[in-house]
Amino acid sequence: MKTGRGAIRMASNGRPVRPFIMPSTLSGRLGVWRYLILRRITQLTILLLFFGTAHWGWSVAGRPLLTGNLSSSRLLDLVPMADPFAVLQIFLTRHMLQPEVLIGAGIVLVFYALVGGRVWCAWVCPVNMVTDLAGWLRTRLGIRDMFHVNRDIRYSVLALTLVLSFLTGVAAFEWVSPISMFHRELIFGAGLGWTAVLGVFLFDLLVVKHGWCGHLCPLGAFYALIGRFAPVRVGFDAPTCTHCGECARVCPEPQVLNLRQAAEAGMVRSGECTNCGRCIPVCPEGTLQFDLRHRIGAADQSHESKPHQRRLA
Repeated sequence: MKTGRGAIRMASNGRPVRPFIMPSTLSGRLGVWRYLILRRITQLTILLLFFGTAHWGWSVAGRPLLTGNLSSSRLLDLVPMADPFAVLQIFLTRHMLQPEVLIGAGIVLVFYALVGGRVWCAWVCPVNMVTDLAGWLRTRLGIRDMFHVNRDIRYSVLALTLVLSFLTGVAAFEWVSPISMFHRELIFGAGLGWTAVLGVFLFDLLVVKHGWCGHLCPLGAFYALIGRFAPVRVGFDAPTCTHCGECARVCPEPQVLNLRQAAEAGMVRSGECTNCGRCIPVCPEGTLQFDLRHRIGAADQSHESKPHQRRLA
């Protein structure tokens, strides 16, 4: 609390509440941007692998490096990969699924269940680069939301997508997905991908902040359910937190930063967290760090046992 004009505000843990200050040095700024840089490298590398294989014939030992698209692909012509959400829709259409497709969906499903489902959204999805740009411009231009949209509506869109797939016999989201259209446009140069992604950009820029990824996308909702119990989490060291709010300011899903729940669990446990890492470098106290769920649990048990051990002594 403040004790006078210009006084330093103190948190309940006795620490001064400090704002995040962008470093003046290039190395310091790169440290702040490290996860953003890594995410862009990952997203662009995946696109380049698809493009290079399709147009320049990239291969390893005579095997094409990465063929197909984000819905269904093959790595080195050996490892099948398939979007489990797309496969679920096709299953509901009552069309026959090849064993290879089911294996590919299983591989992708297990991967994202381990690293955190919505890692897909922040680290792989090409539309994320577009929506991040829209969000950055909104902040610079001071644009406000036109109206409020409940973030849980994406789960309704998810359910509607599955129902429509069952009723129509068509994988509903795959027909209109701006993600699939944009990826096909970038790799194969055909379709309405630029038109679709322009619509997403304008919606995020002018209508609702993080409107597509944070409110409507059923694929993000699907991966939020998958990643709810993933081992890779953003750990939260409650005793060091001063509730400065810097993490929530940069988070594309600020509702996941429920600090009371995070303090109880020792981590951000919501499946809606994209593990983008934006909150980590802007925390002045180093309260947030990537960690593994079992390590966080072990540390919490260790802290709880120490007072008990002292009493026994």
